[in-house]
Amino acid sequence: MKILMQRAVLAFSVVLAMSTVVLAQDEGGETAPAAETAPAAAADSGGNAIPAAIGAGLAIIGAGYGIGKIGASAVESIARQPEAGGPIQTAMIIAAALIEGAAFFALIICIIEITS
Repeated sequence: MKILMQRAVLAFSVVLAMSTVVLAQDEGGETAPAAETAPAAAADSGGNAIPAAIGAGLAIIGAGYGIGKIGASAVESIARQPEAGGPIQTAMIIAAALIEGAAFFALIICIIEITS
């Protein structure tokens, strides 16, 4: 049941990520170059706000899920082997920092897309 739920969440995330790409495309089906959209951006502010907001939400949800899984696994491992608590905690903090870095990068890219 747990694996089925994880696969459903993964499939839902992939569908949402793909929908952001579709929503970011213009009517012709191709993503317009930045030079062509500059005059249109002044007239139509926030055309990419919805896909970028969805992307930012997915980045934050994914980071929260990943850090939660790391924390749960670390606590379970320390409960089984208390003498290995130090190295497990160090590995947990490093992995959580890497996930947060990737989430911040994705969030910054989404914010740049909203403001452009």
